[in-house]
Amino acid sequence: MVKEVNAAHILVKTEKEAKDIKTRIEGGGAFADLAKKHSSCPSGKKGGDLGWFGRGQMVGPFETAAFNAKKGDVVGPVKTEFGWHLILVKDQK
Repeated sequence: MVKEVNAAHILVKTEKEAKDIKTRIEGGGAFADLAKKHSSCPSGKKGGDLGWFGRGQMVGPFETAAFNAKKGDVVGPVKTEFGWHLILVKDQK
């Protein structure tokens, strides 16, 4: 069972914006570069990097998506009270 996830994310205001960015990632766009350009979260300056986190540290829908993904996956758009997220699962342990 996954205990911790190392992830990055991109936070935007609309589902459409999140889907457009995900299309760019799937087309070969660099997640970190797109996070720096588009993410409204302060982590965007670091390419969206959130570091390691365990269960109970993130809001429910975000945590569920991050812990259910596989290493290397980009999941989302995921809606939370903060907006729409794309989540890159960098590693798990």
